Amino acid sequence: MKRFQQLLLALFFILFATDNALFAQRDRAGNAEQTAPYKRPKLVVGIVVDQMRYDYLTRFWDHYGEGGFKRLVNEGFNCKNNHFNYAPTSTGPGHASVYTGTTPATHGIIGNNWYDKYSDSSVYCASDTTQTSVGTQSDAGEMSPHRMGVTTITDELRLHTQMQAKVIAIALKDRGAVLPGGHTANAAYWYTGGTEGNWISSSYYMEALPRWVNAFNKSDVVERYKKVWTTLKPINTYTQSGSDNNAYEGTFNGETAPVFPHDLENLWENNGKFGLLRITPFGNSITTDFALAALKGEDLGKDQVTDFLAISYSSTDYVGHFFGVNSKEIQDTYLRLDQDVARLLKELDKEVGKGQYTVFLTADHAAVNVPAYLSDMKIPAGYFTLSKYREQLNEFLRYRYGTTDLIKNYSNFQIFLDHAVIRNLDLSLREVQEDLAQELLKYEGISRTYTGYQMRQNTYQEGIPYILQNGYNPKSSGDILMVLDPAYASYSRTGSTHGSPHVYDTHVPLLFYGNGIKKGSTTGRTEIPDIAPTISALLGIAFPNGTTGSPIEEVLE
Repeated sequence: MKRFQQLLLALFFILFATDNALFAQRDRAGNAEQTAPYKRPKLVVGIVVDQMRYDYLTRFWDHYGEGGFKRLVNEGFNCKNNHFNYAPTSTGPGHASVYTGTTPATHGIIGNNWYDKYSDSSVYCASDTTQTSVGTQSDAGEMSPHRMGVTTITDELRLHTQMQAKVIAIALKDRGAVLPGGHTANAAYWYTGGTEGNWISSSYYMEALPRWVNAFNKSDVVERYKKVWTTLKPINTYTQSGSDNNAYEGTFNGETAPVFPHDLENLWENNGKFGLLRITPFGNSITTDFALAALKGEDLGKDQVTDFLAISYSSTDYVGHFFGVNSKEIQDTYLRLDQDVARLLKELDKEVGKGQYTVFLTADHAAVNVPAYLSDMKIPAGYFTLSKYREQLNEFLRYRYGTTDLIKNYSNFQIFLDHAVIRNLDLSLREVQEDLAQELLKYEGISRTYTGYQMRQNTYQEGIPYILQNGYNPKSSGDILMVLDPAYASYSRTGSTHGSPHVYDTHVPLLFYGNGIKKGSTTGRTEIPDIAPTISALLGIAFPNGTTGSPIEEVLE
């Protein structure tokens, strides 16, 4: 009997110890989960809206539904004072900067196109003739990210997971997909117009399109948008934009006025056929359709390894350039984009799970109001073309140096000098730069100039020179940098454009939403290069290797 009691007592202690050990193990696991230094969403979705001004959020707010922009703002974190900290503010540099966490001074994408002083030719930010097209017989697929000299957040996610994470990048524009996808993307897809209307890629990523892409291209999804573009809501409620018929908007071939409705079927043949859809909100809807097909076709967010879906909405830029930022067309485009964002979020809830994914939304640049309109409203504004002053500039060069051969090229508001000619004439490069910079200040529309020497020798901390220096790449940029007066543009008298260091081009939205993101907002200044390190800190991965931005502390839980 005594032996039985001792055995029972021993068994009790064993059970007690085992239970305590299991409890401690669960407790440690719980604490580890609570104190983990990073969040692990199943999917990150990066959204770049091409040419989205910050005030589009507030200007059209009352027209938005609850499931799109309002959901991101009300349930996420809104950085209200977010800016590009460099110029030129254009699509290629914008997408590269969002994903690399740095500026053109470091990543090397100094424009959409730029003069390459080594090859003495113009180059395109994503072009690569060593690659072949996939999904088209044209050369539209000869693209890669080889001109971008640093890694992206998508690259670092792939490296961190031993290439297990899937990265898919999608945009109507090739550069809007190639640059966000980084050097290691599983795939980047972009859209072809003309007679095709298909999504294509490059041999950089694959030898043939996946089955789900072929199925999408063979479907009638894109064809369905060949219809009449009329306003989503009664046009008389669009009081947040200008008159429908005005002199500040472009017109499609075959139209006599830039007014609703736009009958795309009748306009089809004379306006680029499938390319016409880019200049309508339906281009964004096609992008959403394809992104949702990718979500399912690639099984994104279906396991414990974080995947990344990079989406760029390009039609907003096409519509803005064509009709201007104050048009009924741009208002309708954003109301319809709001529906597309809502559709995307709803499908993410279903396929990945609410609370299981993280989203950020920003832009690659903003835009100026049509200078002709501003001028008519008695606001200082105007247009500038260097060709207008070409003879005056040549006269200065002949008088000062006896030749006009000193200037080799002009691109992105930069003048490239012929260094060989300057050496042969035994001139000082610095002095020539300074002389030309002073001469250019005499021309109407130019507010200030800087030299390459100033960009290399000085360190600017604020203002226009700070923005210019962040966009100045010593190996690629020019000798003289020009800044136009505010609201001046080198563009047609219809439609809006961008590219300057002025606030109307730099102030863009930045919204974070979902897993690991606080609810709230800030009016403190944030900058585009802060996005990549913020997401990196959230995921617990290495920052892109050229990062100059910093994580936005207020955003992260």
